[in-house]
Amino acid sequence: MKNKESFLKYLQFEKRYSINTIRSYRNDLSQFFQFTEDEFGHQDIHRIDHKGIRNWIVYMMENNISARSVNRKITTLKSFYKFLMREGIVQINPVEKVLTPKQEKKLPEFVDLEKMNELLDMYEFGDDFSGIRNRLIIELLYATGMRRSELVNLADRDVDLKKQTIRVIGKRNKERIIPFSTGLGKNIEMYIESRKEFTGTESGDYFFVTNRGQKIYEKLVYRIVRKHLDLVTTLEKKSPHILRHTFATHMLNRGADLNAIKELLGHSNLSATQVYTHNTFEKLKQIYKQAHPRA
Repeated sequence: MKNKESFLKYLQFEKRYSINTIRSYRNDLSQFFQFTEDEFGHQDIHRIDHKGIRNWIVYMMENNISARSVNRKITTLKSFYKFLMREGIVQINPVEKVLTPKQEKKLPEFVDLEKMNELLDMYEFGDDFSGIRNRLIIELLYATGMRRSELVNLADRDVDLKKQTIRVIGKRNKERIIPFSTGLGKNIEMYIESRKEFTGTESGDYFFVTNRGQKIYEKLVYRIVRKHLDLVTTLEKKSPHILRHTFATHMLNRGADLNAIKELLGHSNLSATQVYTHNTFEKLKQIYKQAHPRA
């Protein structure tokens, strides 16, 4: 569909969305138009009204798609129709009349501080290249709160050992600078030296590489994190994103300013960061119940 492709190009070149985000938008729109084709026998945006969109929501809910996923898909549709309105392709936005399902707010899961210390201080990762790299991957995700995709795309030039900072290119190509500790700096130096011995080259285009000397990929990072978190936590989810949640929650619990955490995480607005205050509040309630004589 021509209008859909124009919208996706707009997201890519004007909004500068990531490849993964554009892929999600494409899938959401493809699912929607497949539904209108199956249900109404057409994919004509001029003939789709709010009732048709409501039918799609009902269809998704009846097929056990979570309210969270449904809301995300409707957000995609809203953006699409705003684009069509802006371009003068349609005169009415049917999504405006649609009520989205309420979703239960889930607190971000995180690994307890004691468990993270146990993993990083007591577990032996190994002295070979893989062991040194795997430890640094976990430590860097936890120490900086960066996303998995950001870690995968790190380049040597992004790591400044003298200033003890890392330059991260986040969503929509937004750049942020994250500081790191002296201890982490030593582990970074150890990894660079091990990588040099392992690959036989001084530096490359990407900071983290596989055992074959190629750029590391997201599925490998996921497997590394899951394997090692399995050692210390029973959380159902053990993804790299859990370490991002853990970074933010531990920082907040230790008194870090919410705006500072927002900048370190690369959030575009404070509301995305405020979700971590709920974890802190739950921790305070737990401490209160344990400590107060009449709790």
